[in-house]
Amino acid sequence: MDSARKPLHVVLVTIGSAGDLFPFMRMALALVDAGHRVSFLGPTQHEPFVRAAGLPFHGLPADPAVLDHPDLWHPTRGFGVVWQAPRPAMAEVPAFVGSLPPGEQCTMLVHPLALPEADLCRAARPGIPIAAAFLAPSNLPTVYDPLMLGPWRVPRWLPQGARKRLLRVLAARFIDPVALPGVNAARTRAGLAPVGTLIDTLFSIADLSIALFPDWFAPTQPDWPQPLVRSSFPLYEPGPQAALSPQLLRFLGQGGRPLVFTPGTGNRQARAWFEHAAEAAGLLGERAIFLTPHRDQLPLELPRHVLWQEYVPLRALLPHVCVLVHHGGIGTTAEALRAGTPQLVVPLAHDQFDNGARVEALGVGVSLPATRLSTRRLLRRLGALLDDEGLAGRCRAVAGNVGGDPGVEEVVAALEVLAG
Repeated sequence: MDSARKPLHVVLVTIGSAGDLFPFMRMALALVDAGHRVSFLGPTQHEPFVRAAGLPFHGLPADPAVLDHPDLWHPTRGFGVVWQAPRPAMAEVPAFVGSLPPGEQCTMLVHPLALPEADLCRAARPGIPIAAAFLAPSNLPTVYDPLMLGPWRVPRWLPQGARKRLLRVLAARFIDPVALPGVNAARTRAGLAPVGTLIDTLFSIADLSIALFPDWFAPTQPDWPQPLVRSSFPLYEPGPQAALSPQLLRFLGQGGRPLVFTPGTGNRQARAWFEHAAEAAGLLGERAIFLTPHRDQLPLELPRHVLWQEYVPLRALLPHVCVLVHHGGIGTTAEALRAGTPQLVVPLAHDQFDNGARVEALGVGVSLPATRLSTRRLLRRLGALLDDEGLAGRCRAVAGNVGGDPGVEEVVAALEVLAG
């Protein structure tokens, strides 16, 4: 940072699982390294992660029961759950910003789902700079290819006008009825006019948009909000130097082609997912590592070819395995790309379908929607990956791209300019 420039105070706001948390922690640490001050607002269950990194933390209420909501991982109804769950937490953001000393300048760096509340902060602090950090390409709406609408790929031949109408229809049916009543009620209480559609409103709030993924993974589209700054994947791993456990090392040392299966840290509804995984690995004659903090999803007695681990840093584990089977979260996808590990993406909802399609387009894996998951299909796709002689070379080439990307220093520089 220029010695003549005052340090910034950046208020970071995030929601969700570890996949949402870690990119914001990576940016927060980069800001601190540049001499700036941060206030980190996130779900209370993430406090140990944030404080262990030496960052100041302000906990926001979170209801863990949302992980058991039957629609959380539904391809179309999942948005409603993800939107409604953090609203009580987000309602505290304007009060936090309003409690800061009146003369203190600050800048907000927020998760896209926190943008409506960030906008409310301007009622108390007119002109406060707001930056939105987009973790995955599908968080930025576009009519350009590749266009995924949940699990459905829009044909390339469909004209842009028809695509725009299709997006408006889907927003009016699945997004606005869920989001607008609460958004407009909060705006009315703050003395602001109601809005007519969520998508257009969200992308008019931020003064700066930040795409937290590289151009080779998702090129900038003409209809993405501007100004826009690009970054590499802001990968963060708590305890990256942690050694693998003796039990895991013994398991890996037994030879063969070890497979790793993880449906994501926030998935507590993956019992059938793991059953198919155990059966497919057994039929292949390979060993499987199951990663989940939720042990109750697994049988009390696991087959001998399966090892359960509550948590293992992917950075340490992936160099020792042949294929990573996962849900398609952007953080897990990026870690596999960096490690050069082939991927089998089994998307359930949210951004996962789009991430899986991009993994396929890069030639480093395949995608199988969770609604079509069966032992037979899983077995067929795993077999194809394990038998693909050119796959390892393609994965190494992509891993080299990850190492050459610009870092989150681009984000810090953009925030310094934004704060002006």
